[in-house]
Formats: sequence, C-alpha cells, structure tokens
Amino acid sequence: MWPLDPAQKEVLRFAVSCRILTLILQVSLILEALFNAVIPDHQAEAFSPPRLASSGFLDQFVESLLGGLSRWDAEHFLFIAEHGYLFEHNFAFFPGFPLALLVGTELLSPLRGLLSQRSCLLISVALINSLFSVMAAMALHDLSRLVLCCPRQAFNAALLFCLSPANVFLAAGYSEALFVLLTFSAMGQLERGRSWTSGLLFALATGVRANGLVSVGFLLHSQCRGLLASLTVRNSLRQLIKLMASVCLSLLTLSLPFALFQYYAYTQFCLPGSSHSIPEPLVQLAVDKGYRITEGNKPPWCAWNLPLIYSYIQDVYWNVGFLRYYELRQVPNFLLAVPVAILVAWATWTYVTAHPWLCLTLGLQRSKNSKMQEKPCPGFLSPQVFVYVVHAAGLLLFGGLCMHVQVLTRFLGSSTPIMYWFPAYLLQDQEPLLRSLKTAPWKPFVKDSAQEQTVPRNSMMGLLYNWKTCSPVTRYILGYFVTYWLLGLLLHCNFLPWT
Repeated sequence: MWPLDPAQKEVLRFAVSCRILTLILQVSLILEALFNAVIPDHQAEAFSPPRLASSGFLDQFVESLLGGLSRWDAEHFLFIAEHGYLFEHNFAFFPGFPLALLVGTELLSPLRGLLSQRSCLLISVALINSLFSVMAAMALHDLSRLVLCCPRQAFNAALLFCLSPANVFLAAGYSEALFVLLTFSAMGQLERGRSWTSGLLFALATGVRANGLVSVGFLLHSQCRGLLASLTVRNSLRQLIKLMASVCLSLLTLSLPFALFQYYAYTQFCLPGSSHSIPEPLVQLAVDKGYRITEGNKPPWCAWNLPLIYSYIQDVYWNVGFLRYYELRQVPNFLLAVPVAILVAWATWTYVTAHPWLCLTLGLQRSKNSKMQEKPCPGFLSPQVFVYVVHAAGLLLFGGLCMHVQVLTRFLGSSTPIMYWFPAYLLQDQEPLLRSLKTAPWKPFVKDSAQEQTVPRNSMMGLLYNWKTCSPVTRYILGYFVTYWLLGLLLHCNFLPWT
C-alpha cells in the first residue's frame, strides 16, 4: 500500500465519517417509525388528499414504517409526484424534488406489482434523501476545505451537518436535502473558478426551491472580483462590457427555471383549453376545502402585469408578507427560531467586527495596512467567507421579517454553510479538548493526572462522550444541535408543529 499524502488522508478520514452520517440517518428512520407508532398523530389542518388506490398488507407496512416522512409539506411533494400539479396551491412547491422522486420510483418499478405508487414514493423518499444528505455532507466538506483553508474546521463543520437541527427535513419528503446538495456543490465549483458549472448547479437549485434565486449574488460577486483583478486603464471599457454581459447571463440562467415554472402555471390556469381530467375524489376534495383547480374561473393573478402564481400563493394561501407573522399567538414559533437566529446573527457580528474594512469594501478591495492580508487568517475569519456571511445575514433578515419564522431553522440549515462553519470555529476556538487535538491529533485526552479518556476520530462523538468536561459553549452548541435533531423526529412525524 502506497503512502497517502495529507489531503488524501483527510478525504479518507471524512469518507469514514460519512459512515457516521449513514448510521445517523438509519437511526433517524428507526426513531421516526418508533415515534410514529407509539405517539398518536395530532389532528392538524394540513393537506391530506384521499388515497385513490387500494392498499394491501405491504402498503400498510410501508406506511407504518415510513409514513412519518410524509407529514406536512411532504404530502404536497408526494401528491405532485403521483398526480401532478392539480391544485393551485401545489404550485408553491417547485418541480425539482418531485421529478427526483419519480426517478427514484422508476428504479423501484420491479416492486410495482407488490406495492402501490404511494408506497414506492415513500421508499424513494427514504432512499434518495439519505443519498442526497450524504452527498451534501461531502459537498460541504469539499467547499469548507476550499474556503476555510483549515482542514480541522472543515471536518468539524461537516460533522455538525450530520447533526443538523434541520435533520428531520433532510430525511423526510422535503426538498431540503436536494437543495442543499446542489447549493453547496455550486458554491464549491465557483470557488474552483468553474463559473459555468456553478451557474448550472445554481439554476438546478432554483428549480428545487425559490430561494435559490438569491444565489445569483455569488456569481455576481465572483465576476466583480475577477473584473477588479484584471482591470487596467487600457481594457477598462471592454472589461465593463464583459461584466455587464456576464451579469445579464447569470440573471437569465438562474431565473430561467423559475420563469418556466411560472409560465407553466399560466398555461394551466389562464389559457383556454388547458384543463385536464381530474379524478372525482380529488374534485370533491377541492370543493370541500376550497382548492382552486384548472377548471373554472380564472384566478385574479392571471390579470396581473407580471402574472406570478408563486407570489399569489404565498400571499393568499400562506399569508406570507412583511411583518404579517408578528402576532402574539406566534410567540412559541418565534422561540423555536431564536437559537438559529442568534447563531447566524452572532456569526455576522463576529465577522464584521473582525474585518470592518473588508465589509465596507464589500469584499472587493483589500486593506493595504492589514496584516491579515499578508497572512490570510484560516478558518471562519478568512476573507473568502465574506460573501457567505452576507448571504446568511440576508436570508436571516428576509426570513425573520417576511416568512413564517419557525421555518428559519430548516431554511438556513439547508441554504448556508455559515450554520456549520461558525459553530465549528467556536468549538475549535473555545473547546480545550479540540485545542489539545490540534497539537496531538488522535491521542488520549488527559482529563487529570488520575484518569485518561480517549477521543474517537469523530471529534463530535468525542465531545459528546466527554460531555461533562466540555466548555459551556460546546454544551450550548451540541445541546442545540442534538436536541433539535431529536425533537424534530419526535414532533414532525406525528403532525405536531415544528420548524
């Protein structure tokens, strides 16, 4: 066996840790099935369409085992994958994930004679989201190595992703796992200078979730940095024209999936002759619940100058808008979102106070007198992290003011690496156990002269194992991650309110 260089050892070490993630996902599925069987479902006012196909013994078994993955918004994705976009409010959910479910279901076609379409979709959810989660952890690790230039922080950030507070949404029938995979992969490609590949991945992410549109900022910032690096007096006009063309192309590329989806909705509801047959039970559901279908009067958004069904649904169906969620009865939901809001706000403040000049120049100009620029600070305080901090702060601001705030945990946990980079930075900076590992990796940690405790190669497991000796910051961070991971499984799979 030939010797491995440090980079190969790091990749191999992380590949072993990916096994930890698969084990966590398996434990999640087991706990989901257990909680779903033991705790009765809450009678929530959620989308619950009738089952059109009869279910056999195996279907009932799959439902009892994986039914907890179909709660709340997951039911919309499963319905769309099975029946298509029949109801107006279904168009709040973009087609990327339902298409992925259909691909997974096709791979299960040999089971069609034994299982119904819904059962195959549930199995597809469990399999492909497990795969997407593992690949997303690998993409985050790769991105972290490129940006942080600190292998240990990159490694710990990826391990924290395995214990994400949004873990239940990475396992359930939600689009978060696919979205975070595409987003982190696109960021990694952009860091390598592969702007075309990055733009394509960002565009695919936009076809999964609408907030992928915000990612255009990464492309624009990268293009502006490239312009400043190559700008001279002689070629200034040509470079500016090239920048404007690149900006227009980036905007077009990322907005194309969104625009095509809106146009498809327009053809279904606003153009004559576009309706299609809908099974009678689903028509009756629309009558009972007041859902709009393609047959009938045109919805009011068809007459808008810019007919966007997505904006209409968010306004009318979900009551999403500026400060609309600020009501006294929503205080419990605000409390649910407090930890992630504090984490991202703390990360933003730490970075801004460490690099005020870098932030004032939008990360596009370096301070001549800054020692930090002569020797770039590795880790979270690296200058390359600036655009990610701005992205995270922008998402926090928009989510806190205009969205249902309880979704902030999964919204930020599946969109920005800051959720994992900053806790990894805090753990390395303030945890004595990890500092000892920095100088003597994988050696026993001496608690005192009378007793020794060994630290596993998975540093997060080592911290959990030595919980009583950890610093308060470590306890708060890991306590938050693990508590939300467990409560998410307990509450979400039984139709109880969660993030």
